[in-house]
Amino acid sequence: MAGTPPPGPPGTEQPRRYLPKLRYELIGCGLHGHELLGTDAASLRREDGIFARDADGLRWYRCLRCDSWLALPRPERPAAQFPPRRQDVAVPLRGRPLRDRYVLRLIALDRLIHFLVLSGLAAAVILFANNKATLNDDFTRILKDLQGGLGGPVNNSPRGIVHDLQRLFAFSTTNLYLIGAGAAVYAALEGTEAVGLWLGRRWAEYLTFIATVVFVPYEVWELAKSISWLKILTLIINLAIVIYLLYAKRLFGLRGGGKAERAERERDTGWPAIERATPPFAAEPRTAGDPAPAAQRPAVPPD
Repeated sequence: MAGTPPPGPPGTEQPRRYLPKLRYELIGCGLHGHELLGTDAASLRREDGIFARDADGLRWYRCLRCDSWLALPRPERPAAQFPPRRQDVAVPLRGRPLRDRYVLRLIALDRLIHFLVLSGLAAAVILFANNKATLNDDFTRILKDLQGGLGGPVNNSPRGIVHDLQRLFAFSTTNLYLIGAGAAVYAALEGTEAVGLWLGRRWAEYLTFIATVVFVPYEVWELAKSISWLKILTLIINLAIVIYLLYAKRLFGLRGGGKAERAERERDTGWPAIERATPPFAAEPRTAGDPAPAAQRPAVPPD
């Protein structure tokens, strides 16, 4: 919008007291280091001033992700005459696309945990079905020995591990195989979601939304029967995932749909986004070898 001031570098805003704002660019640089360009170049061109400039025997490099400027000595043994051209550089993600990557990968990790748990459950159920007869004989013998040693029935309560095992052995082998197959299919679904979300695929967002929404009524019903912190936490996480995918990722045409989401991504991606966030002193870079005007020399390292 015309007249809107350019956004400041990440971390320069006044922190909010009650609702801190996460700067994913700073998180990315903290995890992977700064993205600097031209550190091995002998000289700088006029167009390189957007990410590097010489001043007072030092060379200032701008991180292409978080906009921090770092002062480093000029390379003693440069590997190239000039930095690579812009069209040859893959600019790191920043802004909302970077936020989406971190959030989607966090959801992908949640789905990965589901995949591992369900895979283990499916394997255990199928293994139990394959050896049900032998395990049932062993369980019956152990239960009889306990009853004989204690002089009476063991745990007649409708709750407890003995009661649960008795119910488990009451299942037919066919039903156990069906349960194991269902768990395996659900695990495959969760694994597919995890891979797609980690790679940032649009179809994975729809798949995750549908798979999550389908189970929300069941989670509410389970919570109505008995309340536990695990059930409450699971419901909160799934509702947060549904709201994020529906609102922030603009699924099903909401807030402009995929077209608006792609336009937003393009606006915050590549060199145009870096140019909009370029501070004034780097907007008019000098040619290599010319002294920088005093008005353009930062008194302190810009951060």
